[in-house]
Parts: sequence; structure tokens; C-alpha cells
Amino acid sequence: MNTIGIIGYGRFGKVLANILQKGFSLRIHDIEEKESTSNVNILTLEKVLEEKIIFVAVPIHQFEKLIQKISKIIENDRTLIDVCSVKIHTSRVMLKYLPKNIGIISTHPMFGPDSILTNQKLKMMMHKTRDCHNQYPFWKKYFNDQNINVLDMSPEEHDKLAANTQGITHFLGRTLKEFGISKTNLDTQGFRDLLNLVEQTCNDSWQLYSDLQFYNPYTKNTIRRLKESFEKIKNDSEGI
Repeated sequence: MNTIGIIGYGRFGKVLANILQKGFSLRIHDIEEKESTSNVNILTLEKVLEEKIIFVAVPIHQFEKLIQKISKIIENDRTLIDVCSVKIHTSRVMLKYLPKNIGIISTHPMFGPDSILTNQKLKMMMHKTRDCHNQYPFWKKYFNDQNINVLDMSPEEHDKLAANTQGITHFLGRTLKEFGISKTNLDTQGFRDLLNLVEQTCNDSWQLYSDLQFYNPYTKNTIRRLKESFEKIKNDSEGI
């Protein structure tokens, strides 16, 4: 069986491993230095970097430091595929630090550990940022074969759209949690959808939320416009 590497075995790293184990033997490294279990063999970074294909699934704020470290020890003819939720930042980091003979594919699976359980129409953004080893066609087909709809999209286009979808979703989820939204015996379906939104977004760490806000260059403006819309609706309501 062919082997591939995964760097990062957190909440989403486990989801990724579950998808990739359908056809591949996995070699995994985690930056938190987790111990091996009966199901997963945690290896050194150097061992995982021996693989021709390496997926990177680490927190956004730790991404640049990791890529700098990888750039000093990675061998020729490898391809890195990142799965971070922002794409301009990660693609620029990889292009800046990785040697020119290292392939780069930028991806963002538009689902997470919670939403994958209920979402029947999975989507995944992909971009051949520097596909010098022609790996993009294979991996696009692989994910399509897993019933994941692959969307070819540039990092810039992705981050613009994600600011208006993912950025707003996480902002509203955190805001509703802070508000103290909770179940009642008069819940409508719309209200239950809001409760599900809070559960899905707030199961992720606060660090992920802040990374989405900070590293996507378009999110700040999106949230500003959202706040202005809140104020307009509030003012209009007061005038009724």
C-alpha cells in the first residue's frame, strides 16, 4: 500500500486521516508530540518528511514556524498539501520558504469534525499553487471519489468568499454563545438551527476563531459591515 504523511493530528487531523486511510498507509507527526497508540504510530518530523506527499494540518498561527523548520530539512521532489482555513497567508508562507523543487497544493476542506457528521454535500477548495510534480489531478480525483466536491479556486478568491461565509458564521456563533442562547420549550426550527450553529462553531478552539479573524485579510472589513448592519436594523427598529 502507498504511504503518505500527515503533519498535525488534532481535531481536523483525525478527520483528514480517516479520509486518507481509504487507500493509503499513514505516517503521522504531531507538533504537540503525542504518543503513539494502538491505532496510530506517531513518528518524528524527519520520518514523515520522507514521504513524497505530505499533508499539513496544523493551527494557522503555528504554520509559518513549522514551514520554516520544514524548509531546512525537506528533501527534493516532495509535495506539501496544506488544509488550513485561510489560504493567502499559507500559500505565501510556503512559496516564501520552501525550495522551488517542492510542490505546493493549497486546499481547504469546507467541513470540520462536527459538520462532516451532518453535511451530505461536502466541498473542498483546491489550488495548484506550485504543482511542479503534477500531483494536483490525482488528488482532485481522489477527493471527488470520496464524494467531496472539489472547487478550483485561487487563495485570493477563497479568502474573499470565506470572510463572508466562514468569518460571519464563527462570529455569529461566538456572539450568540456570549449572549447566552439556550433551548426553550417553544423552539422553532430556525432557533434550533441557531443552537446548532453555536454548537458547531464553539466546539472549535478560541484560537481557531481568532486565527480566522486575524489571518484572513478580508474578515475585518466583513465583520465591520456586519456590525453596521446590526446598528442599522437596531436604529430602524427603534423608529417603528
